[in-house]
Amino acid sequence: MHLPTIDDIRAAAIRIRPLAVRTPLIESAALNARLGGRVLLKLETLQRVGAFKFRGAYNKISQLDKASFPGGIVACSSGNHAQGAADAAAICGFAAVIVMPNDAPAMKITRTKALGAEVVSYDRETEDRIAIAERIKDERHAAMVPPYDDPDIIAGQGTTGLEIAEQAAAMDARPDQVLVPCGGGGLVSGVATAIHASLPDAQIIAIEPEGFDDYTRSLLSGQHERNIRNGGSICDALLAQQPGMITFAACQRQRVTGCAVPETEVRAAVRFAFENLKLVVEPGGAVGLAALLMGAVPARGRTSVVILSGGNIDPGLFADIIAGR
Repeated sequence: MHLPTIDDIRAAAIRIRPLAVRTPLIESAALNARLGGRVLLKLETLQRVGAFKFRGAYNKISQLDKASFPGGIVACSSGNHAQGAADAAAICGFAAVIVMPNDAPAMKITRTKALGAEVVSYDRETEDRIAIAERIKDERHAAMVPPYDDPDIIAGQGTTGLEIAEQAAAMDARPDQVLVPCGGGGLVSGVATAIHASLPDAQIIAIEPEGFDDYTRSLLSGQHERNIRNGGSICDALLAQQPGMITFAACQRQRVTGCAVPETEVRAAVRFAFENLKLVVEPGGAVGLAALLMGAVPARGRTSVVILSGGNIDPGLFADIIAGR
């Protein structure tokens, strides 16, 4: 098993640099005053396709040999990896098939199709998306582009952490903790590897929605724990059933800890981001902010970095959250 290194992440940064957005790291005086510490927000909401997922997808797909995969690529996703993989495939000249749950936000499905991908729907409660994707891969002689458990995907996502370390230093800030939204663990494992290369004492915290806290439980028990449910959360981007093999091993090596937040607090964080920070953040992307606002992760006297990992929220859900419904 190859666990991505800082050299892998640096190579990925060079590879994606011409196309990926170097997203801002911003600071809010009002947020600092409220929490009693310094809080820096990494705006992956402004990344291509509205989420960090383009980084890993492009790092993976841009290295594929077209002659070896005449059927293009196939991927599984509830929406953000779907869009990232579809966009990267189009750029690299590959056909793309994305296996998406039928309860994925309509906007994510529409945008994935608009990027040129073919979408195959499945029922996440009764069907196995991996089995569906593997069948398509074999039938079409395509390359599988996993959503998280892949060294090239992890290295690409890790470029987020590389940027955080560089940008924080330019702001004369030394992060004590970095809060990272966590589904399958591709982002948090990559970010932890990148951050610890220059900030070895920084605490990396995987933030999950309650009921889907497989990482938090796995990091405590030391073994792979599974979620009981497959769906039913507004945090659709974070509903992996259990940690990936590579991502979990990397998180263990980097001493990542976990924290789960309730959906009510996630809604409050989405509303806070809009009303006070003028940012549109999807629920799965706002879990880190929720953890700070509710005090699940103490911020007073510390320098915290929060990754706002995506902004692809259904307009109807966003309206309901802002209205307090």
